[in-house]
Amino acid sequence: MIEAVPELFHNLPRNIIAIFSGRNLFWHALAILLTAVIVTSGLDWSYYLLTREDVFLRLARPAIRLGTVLPVLGTLAILIIGEAGKNRRTITTAWALGQSAIVGYLISSCYKAFTGRLPTPRFGGFRTSAERGAALIDTSHGFQFGFLKGGVFWGWPSSHTTIAFAMAVCWIMLHPKNKTMVFLVMLYAL
Repeated sequence: MIEAVPELFHNLPRNIIAIFSGRNLFWHALAILLTAVIVTSGLDWSYYLLTREDVFLRLARPAIRLGTVLPVLGTLAILIIGEAGKNRRTITTAWALGQSAIVGYLISSCYKAFTGRLPTPRFGGFRTSAERGAALIDTSHGFQFGFLKGGVFWGWPSSHTTIAFAMAVCWIMLHPKNKTMVFLVMLYAL
C-alpha cells in the first residue's frame, strides 16, 4: 500500500489545471453568479434562519461529523478492501476518491481565500429558538474580497459540500452503471 501512495497524486497538477480552464470556467462563473443571486436576494439568509430549529440542528450534527470523517475513513476502507481482494479497480477508485477530496478542498480553499465571506453567527447560551433568532444579525452579504482577508476556514463555499460532491461525481464517473451506488453517493453529497 505504501508504494502506491504516489497514485493519489497521479495527474494531480494536470487535473487541477483542467478544473480551472476551458469550459470548466463556465461552471465556476455560474457558481459565483448563482451565489451572488442567492445572497443578494436574501434566500441565503432565509434558508439559514429556517434551518436553526433545534430538531434540524440535532439532525445536522451527525451529518457534519460524517462529512468530516467519511472522505478519509471511507476512502481508506475502500483502499483496504481493494488491497485485501487484490482488486485493481477498487484500489484505483480509492485513490481517485482521495484525489477528488484533495481537489475539492483546494477549490473551496481558493474561493474562500479570495472571497472572505463572513462566517455565520454561532449559537450559544440561548434557551429557545426565538431567543436565538432575535440575537441574529444578517451577515450573509458580508464578503471581504482580497487575498486572505477572511481566512479559509469559514464562508463560501462549504468545504464539506465541495468535497462531498467532488467525491460523488468521481464515483459516478468511475461507476455509472451501478445505479444503487450512484443514488447512495448523491444522497451522501446532498
